[in-house]
Amino acid sequence: MDELIGQPASKAGCDDVVAENITGLMLGFLRRESPSDIAHALIDRSPGTKASIVSACRASGLGRLIGSGLMAVGARLMALDPGQGEIQNIARELFRFSQDKIGANHMGEMIAGTPELGQFA
Repeated sequence: MDELIGQPASKAGCDDVVAENITGLMLGFLRRESPSDIAHALIDRSPGTKASIVSACRASGLGRLIGSGLMAVGARLMALDPGQGEIQNIARELFRFSQDKIGANHMGEMIAGTPELGQFA
């Protein structure tokens, strides 16, 4: 998980806790909303991601109270109070990391199969 958290955190200018929470929420969204076999392959190939997802949901303080989908992830991210630049930079790095882990073809499938995700890729 250090690889996934450390680089985006330094590029976004935020601390590791903020980067881990943002990453965990995004991975949780992918696990719930994307084609499950692809998202699970990504999560399974990245040590520490499952713990990060659980931690991020707790840190946002909202749990499942606000539903699912991209709007729910946005609300959870705002509850963590990061800057918009931090979210964008970490999301960009997460996409790059994911493509390296599962390949460009699978990443394309995951983006195409995940509602609302294509606008951010």
